[in-house]
Formats: sequence, structure tokens, C-alpha cells
Amino acid sequence: MISIRYHLDMFNEPRGPDRIAELLVHLGRAARSENSQSDLTAAQWTCLRFLARANGSSRTPSAFASFQATTRGTASQIIKSLERRELIARTRSERDRRSVSLDLTNRGREMLEKDPLGDLIGVIDSLGPTERDHFLVTLSRLSSALAKRRDGPAFGTCQDCSHFGTSGDTAFCACMAAELATEDTAKLCASYTPTPGSPNEGGRNGAA
Repeated sequence: MISIRYHLDMFNEPRGPDRIAELLVHLGRAARSENSQSDLTAAQWTCLRFLARANGSSRTPSAFASFQATTRGTASQIIKSLERRELIARTRSERDRRSVSLDLTNRGREMLEKDPLGDLIGVIDSLGPTERDHFLVTLSRLSSALAKRRDGPAFGTCQDCSHFGTSGDTAFCACMAAELATEDTAKLCASYTPTPGSPNEGGRNGAA
């Protein structure tokens, strides 16, 4: 009886973790739901968004599978369906012919202009800059902490990564042992590792 009452009290607490988790899941489902004007699935939309936000080294089938938290087989089917619609295209690596890079086509970029996530983006944009910044830090910490707890990959931008460094006007990635293009430093990276002690790092139990 005590255990049941404890969990009920926890759920009824306005700021309880159960309530916050429920709202996050509900918000995600509502935001990514298909609408009558689109015949793309939620997973296909996620793939287009990922390729638009990922840096050059992360626009691969395996990186998308990790980001989507799905199998490579399922990710491959999503990618093929978008290729058939000519929304994305793959290019073979000149250094390793077994590797491919995925990129949005012009049609793919045009499709993203109709992204159903636009409504949520608009709502978030209506928040003040300070509230948005705090919200982003909190969500980044939650994402990193959950990935760490489940021993899964975390995704973040190069400029917030422990592998990121600068020398003069040049940015570089210690993990890839390569210089970074300026436009890539603010994009998602599959090799992302939070800087220890940074606001985006989550502990094993979700603590910083």
C-alpha cells in the first residue's frame, strides 16, 4: 500500500519525473505525427532532418541507424524509400568504396520546407532567448544522460564535443584527426562526446 501511494503521489506531483517524461513523449508524438498534406512517415521525416543537420562524416546509414535507435536493416529500408522518391542521394567515398555518404537532393530540401515539425519550431521560437537557451541545455543533458545510462551513442554538435579544438582560425576534430569545415562545427556528429563537466554532460544517474 505504501509503495502504491508513493508512486501515485509521485505521478500527481506537478514537477514529478513521471509527469515530465509523459509530457516529453506526448510532445514528441504530437510533433512528428503525419498530417494530411504529407505522405512521408515519421521515420522518413526524421531521416531528412538528420541528413540536413548532420556533418559530412555522420551522413551515413550506420550513423542514421544509431540516431534513430533502430537496426541497420530498418534504417536501410527508410533510406531506400527516400532514394526512390529522389529526396536523398548516396555517393561512394573516394577513399573507401565500401563507404557511402547520404545527401539531400534539391527535392529533399524542398520537402523539408513542408516539415510538420514546423509547428513545434514556431512554438519554441515564440519563447524568449534565455528560456530557449536553458531549455536546450536541459534537453541536451537529458539526451546525453539517457544515452550513457543505456550505453548508447550520444549526438551533439562539434563545438560542444570533447574532441573539438581550435588553432588560430582553424577548427579540428581530435577523434577524426582532421580539420573541420566552418559550417560543420554547428552540425550533429556521430562521434560526439560531451566535454566532462559541461552543461550538456549527463551522469550515469542523470546528474551532471
